[in-house]
Amino acid sequence: MSDASKILDEMNDRSREVFRLIVESYLDSGEPVGSRTLTRTLSEKVSAATVRNVMQDLEFLGLLDSPHVSAGRIPTQQGLRMFVDGLLEVGDLGPDDRQKLDETLGSNAGDVGGMLDRVGAALSNVTQGASLVLTPKHEAEIKHIEFVSLGHDRALVVLVFSDGHVENRLFTPPPGQTPSSMREAANFLNALIEGRTLGDVRRQMQSQIDARKQEIDVLAREMVESGMAAWEGDGTDSARLIVRGRANLLGESGEVEELDRIRTLFDDLERKRDIAEFLELTEDGEGVRIFIGSENKLFSLSGSSLVVSPYMNADRKIIGAVGVIGPTRLNYGRIVPIVDYTAQLVGKLISDRS
Repeated sequence: MSDASKILDEMNDRSREVFRLIVESYLDSGEPVGSRTLTRTLSEKVSAATVRNVMQDLEFLGLLDSPHVSAGRIPTQQGLRMFVDGLLEVGDLGPDDRQKLDETLGSNAGDVGGMLDRVGAALSNVTQGASLVLTPKHEAEIKHIEFVSLGHDRALVVLVFSDGHVENRLFTPPPGQTPSSMREAANFLNALIEGRTLGDVRRQMQSQIDARKQEIDVLAREMVESGMAAWEGDGTDSARLIVRGRANLLGESGEVEELDRIRTLFDDLERKRDIAEFLELTEDGEGVRIFIGSENKLFSLSGSSLVVSPYMNADRKIIGAVGVIGPTRLNYGRIVPIVDYTAQLVGKLISDRS
């Protein structure tokens, strides 16, 4: 049993009710709660002085804090954690929230990346927070490759996967490329890719080029190598983090210092730092997890909370995650079922494609 759980178990009914009412009021309004306000809502009729004594005891335990002299109390990070673990009442997914998610994500058309982008937008819109969607590492077989000239120094390589996913990437083609050399390069690759993933093609590319030099001229060979090199490093088969709704979180903060911390958080996310760690947050098993403030190093500087859930493929393997970032005073009871439902919805949509 954790220390927080022991403290909660050892509280009497009055202390537990005062603590619960302070946290619920703070999560609703963001404002400190005073003793006189509590005397009007407590089930037991007691004086403001008695309530103040209880509040002082809770502050001594590290569960409450007083932001200003003579002000009311707000929960600390430890207090929020204890409330979430022991007193939080998670509601059912509201019909309006469900309808918005279903309407936005109901279309299973288009590629997986586009579908997950819509997931992020919908989740951000419904929660009014910032959403994170970690896409699966893409391991579907390639169906078709095409090179498209965009000018003498720019070209596009397009990959169409067997599950309908489409990826493209800009690259600089070797000098002297012609439409015919591009077609030859694409034909050469399309003859190799049947039944293979991008990783398979990468591993076999050089040996195939060496073994079949007579079948492809120098220009086309250079085109193949340049086009496939566009996927080296952080290639399309790697996990990708989609961040949507950052303006929602920025809008919650008025302090310049807070704004700077939140901008740093999103800059780090958009540079794809800590993507692996983000997925590891969910790997202990199914279900929604809540990280408050500095409990997760990704959010230690921003004072934000993360509600996150993994999603699974048809084989019940965790392949990605969805989450919502917001201030520590998130409406956890409402956000948890939204994130849980979204994760299940994404898992079903991806399983239906496989």
